[in-house]
Amino acid sequence: MQLTRPALVFAVVGALAASACTTNPQTGQSEMSKTAMYGLSAAAACGIVGGLTHGSRGARNAALGCGAVGAGVGAYMDYQEKLLRDKLANTQVQVQRVGDQIKLVMPENITFPVNRYDVNTGAQKTLGDVAGVLTQYPDTTITVSGHTDSTGTAQYNQTLSQRRAQAVAGILENRGVATPRVNAVGYGPAQPVADNTTAAGRAKNRRVEILINPKTA
Repeated sequence: MQLTRPALVFAVVGALAASACTTNPQTGQSEMSKTAMYGLSAAAACGIVGGLTHGSRGARNAALGCGAVGAGVGAYMDYQEKLLRDKLANTQVQVQRVGDQIKLVMPENITFPVNRYDVNTGAQKTLGDVAGVLTQYPDTTITVSGHTDSTGTAQYNQTLSQRRAQAVAGILENRGVATPRVNAVGYGPAQPVADNTTAAGRAKNRRVEILINPKTA
């Protein structure tokens, strides 16, 4: 039997409610946390809209997304972090959480050929996976920053880092991330994370970072 769209919406919200329940250690009874309750109220409202406009998949995605918003910015970012960690588990891309921000660090050796800014085929697939998550959670802005080591001239490094940042940003946009959300900036060697006097340190400094920031308004 095929459910109507409203029924699908309430089925989604019901599933969310079931997963949000915890057991009170003192009473042994199943209870719902206040955070989950707030999130489900948002999920119900947004799920109804999503279900009526886009069917069952719209109901599910809207309920999940709005439920995370209702639970707070931290929860909204938690959902994205979990998805990104799953998508990037078999890559060398680092996923870091800094407060309510998520940072993805892409080393040069897996992203670009030496001294070039065309993105490797493997890294393009990885960025496609990242874009897939970002498009599901539109209430963020994305800063893509390029970084180099300190060898070479300052102008060369600045130009290379900017072009690399723009190349990565361009792939995200081509995979569906709205252009106004994305900003690309090159820092050259100005923000090292390791010692530039060693080969290992220079390798760490040659990177692109994708910083995912929750919208403040």
